Amino acid sequence: MPQKMVSNLIVKNAIRKRFIKMDNKNIKYIVGVDEVGRGPLAGPVAVCAFLIKDDNFITTCTSPTGTSAISPTYGKKLPKLRDSKKLSRKQREKWFEYLKVAKTEGFCNYAVSFVSPENIDKFGIIKCIQKALNKSLSDLVILCNLEPRTCNLFLDGGLHAPAEYINQETIIRGDEIHPVISMASIMAKVTRDRIMINYAKVYPEYGFEKHVGYGTKAHYSAIKTHGQTPIHRRTFIH
Repeated sequence: MPQKMVSNLIVKNAIRKRFIKMDNKNIKYIVGVDEVGRGPLAGPVAVCAFLIKDDNFITTCTSPTGTSAISPTYGKKLPKLRDSKKLSRKQREKWFEYLKVAKTEGFCNYAVSFVSPENIDKFGIIKCIQKALNKSLSDLVILCNLEPRTCNLFLDGGLHAPAEYINQETIIRGDEIHPVISMASIMAKVTRDRIMINYAKVYPEYGFEKHVGYGTKAHYSAIKTHGQTPIHRRTFIH
């Protein structure tokens, strides 16, 4: 392996270890936040807040031996945990189903919130992402009966949480670096994709089951031929 790649890997692993360590006695939870659907021409934007109660869950999910916190047999079949955009649909679905089971067994919890295309056109994508982010965090507070100050909160890219989350950090490329942000990314992506696949049944001419609303050549062609649907973001189409 080239020296530069080795150095980058060492730095990345060091960052991951720092992020997943619960070394503050006041910290009870680690929460990762990511958004999906910022750029599509159609469909909602989604934000997931993903919570874990024990940093050992991250260790087992990212173990090179493939061992699993909830099912050793299932865990060995899991692909490498990473940004949802770098996983295939099949790989994302495997992680999605695994994390759903982990939730039922008490290892984690999560909330996914959406803002509609109509509101995206009305208020702009930035405000709508923030609205969905705040809603997901509020839902977690209710679901887990938690206090914001007891969370280590890690957000991807340019995302920021409300001020009461005093232990928050925004990480560039966090969905690739921090495992809990990766989990949030996967849950948001799969949940939104399933919504768009259902829309494909309502609007079969547009191929939503393939591009899930993104601006592919086929999607632009369908808009030109059939016009826009109620789920299109009119301010995104020129």
